[in-house]
Amino acid sequence: MKLRRTKRGLFDSGSALSDIAFLLIIYFIVIAGFNINKGYLMNLPEKDSTRFLLQNDILRYELNDSGKIIFMGEEINKEYVERDIAAAVKKHPNLAVLLTISPMAPWQNVVSFVEIAEKLSVDSFSFKMMNTTEM
Repeated sequence: MKLRRTKRGLFDSGSALSDIAFLLIIYFIVIAGFNINKGYLMNLPEKDSTRFLLQNDILRYELNDSGKIIFMGEEINKEYVERDIAAAVKKHPNLAVLLTISPMAPWQNVVSFVEIAEKLSVDSFSFKMMNTTEM
């Protein structure tokens, strides 16, 4: 007696394909659910706009290696920075705050300074890393 053999395809009833499709759907749902940190969001000027700042409209701060805030050569604390910026915002609506950061400064201090500027609704805020020649 000779038995008949039937050829089978790669996937028997399509159950393996549906399992793969289900896993891919789950994967994309999980990936889409992650909240991406977009960093510090700020209003950027228009492409062709020009903006003039007076010397009195600029406050320059520096963050040294130990995370201390330096203003006009003096070490100051965060409370003084808040009072100083709040008073300057009232006097100069176009205030620009510039922060120069030492590469060795603790990043939590940088974040704290940015939060102060954001809380006080500073119109223009800029920060840059200090060059090795400036140190």
